Amino acid sequence: MRADIRSPLISRIISGNDVDTVVHMGVVATPRAGGGRATQKEVNVIGTMQLLAACQRAESVTKLIVKSTAGVYGSSPRDPAMFTEDMSAKKMPSSGWARDSVEVEGYVRGLSRRRPDIEITTLRFANVIGPRIRTAFTDHFSLPVIPIPFGYDARLQFVHEDDCVAALVRAIDLPGLGAVNVAGDGIITASQAANLAGRPFVLVPRMATGTVTDLAKKFGLIDIGSDQLDLLSFGRGLDTTRMREELGFEPAYTTRAAYEDYARATKGRVFDRLPFAQPGWSAVQAAEAAMRAVTPTPESEK
Repeated sequence: MRADIRSPLISRIISGNDVDTVVHMGVVATPRAGGGRATQKEVNVIGTMQLLAACQRAESVTKLIVKSTAGVYGSSPRDPAMFTEDMSAKKMPSSGWARDSVEVEGYVRGLSRRRPDIEITTLRFANVIGPRIRTAFTDHFSLPVIPIPFGYDARLQFVHEDDCVAALVRAIDLPGLGAVNVAGDGIITASQAANLAGRPFVLVPRMATGTVTDLAKKFGLIDIGSDQLDLLSFGRGLDTTRMREELGFEPAYTTRAAYEDYARATKGRVFDRLPFAQPGWSAVQAAEAAMRAVTPTPESEK
């Protein structure tokens, strides 16, 4: 049975089938995946409101699991070394999926007040990565040459796509836990990520990083927003004590192992999306061609 969570039909499905457990994963991570930013926000925010309203009306619903993101903590130079679930963002996300997730969690807390009998667990995942998933971050690290803000080497945490699913399944069998951070052990830096992907990286002044990624957007290579650019500068760390002690979950992949699994599966994938790439080109040749394609030709050379 399929239904759009933005549709009132979702309420009839939940009530009509005496659904007792709802797992909300219907949050779109990138504008491109949602058909544009307006549609993305409509699905994420309006869709969540419809779904939670349906849960509130359905007496059969006793448990709600919400897939959220560590992006709700934002990313800034004033951040703690590790965020616990009780901490707030030093710099609130201003746009995109992270901002939508802040709103989603607010609506979830509202449902908890109105229906205290519903057991709620909100899993705040580190950036999900793996051989099959495509996100703004996987696109960024599959560029021919990876831009990294000059003077920064952000600490990054990842969770493997298989561990993401396993954590959600684990939460179904437990009472409501509130917010729980989910991430693989350890960290890697942005420069290490580039090296593990087998790609060169270029240090770009922070103010120019957005310009470089905008060039890549012209070719449909990435779909990255300001909050992800902040993360590439300042990084983010998650305390996962609650994940182990209360959720009772141990990821199968460390942060590094999750990234390496992604890197093995995606070598060369970027060239499939470059309209001008030629067989046998190196990453540097493809990057140079990309820059020429978006750089106006001086009048003297015409």
